[in-house]
Amino acid sequence: MTSPSSTERFTDRVADYVRFRPDYPAALVDFLHGPCAVAPTAPVADIGAGTGISTRMLLDAGHPVVAVEPNAAMRAAADAWLGGLPGYRSVAGTAEATTLESGSVGLVTAAQAFHWFDQDKTRQEFARVLAPGGQVALFWNSRLLEGSAFLRDYEALLRHYCPDYATVAERYPSDEEMATWFRGGLRHQARIPHSQRLDYEALRGRHLSSSFVPKEGHPIHAPMMEALRELFERDSEGGQVVFAYDTRIFVGTVG
Repeated sequence: MTSPSSTERFTDRVADYVRFRPDYPAALVDFLHGPCAVAPTAPVADIGAGTGISTRMLLDAGHPVVAVEPNAAMRAAADAWLGGLPGYRSVAGTAEATTLESGSVGLVTAAQAFHWFDQDKTRQEFARVLAPGGQVALFWNSRLLEGSAFLRDYEALLRHYCPDYATVAERYPSDEEMATWFRGGLRHQARIPHSQRLDYEALRGRHLSSSFVPKEGHPIHAPMMEALRELFERDSEGGQVVFAYDTRIFVGTVG
């Protein structure tokens, strides 16, 4: 659900978010333009656009994009990064109240944000702003919890040092829940492998960009960061660790 706590929880993490959050695989755009038959120049509303990571991908693919973002600090970061690119604009809005005109876009996207939305109100709003035949594409990077010593150890670190982690991690919907949300309109879904290779500075920034991680000044922050450094020194290879993801994507119609 969009609420003051969800819309503002990344305000003091914008710098780390801009520098260290992962992008999305190029195959995601191929999936949209290929099997999903999204027109390469369809106007897009990118909902919960944050600092513009997904927006940039869509702009580079040839789409005009309006980035809808309620958090002023994140929207300002997106404007600073993307404001000079053709086809870009941003508005202060939410998934439940985008401020966009009815029937004004051919594709609605939400990347790494859907779990914060009020699902019923969001479905109604997406149906309103979509032109006839328009589609919704919901996608996010789902971090793998196993597959390497680093992935297992990092998951254990989060569960030990981040009291809010379990609550946030469990918000991501299952395939079955997504099919239910589309109410029979789900047409395509996929899992696309993706990864980040991070040195310690990048791992530190990626870690601190997460809304559930205790900030400096919290009693658990210093021991957590010491444990993160020890984890990196133990599990890194060639001065890097690998965050591995499945990028999950669901595309269909609403109405």
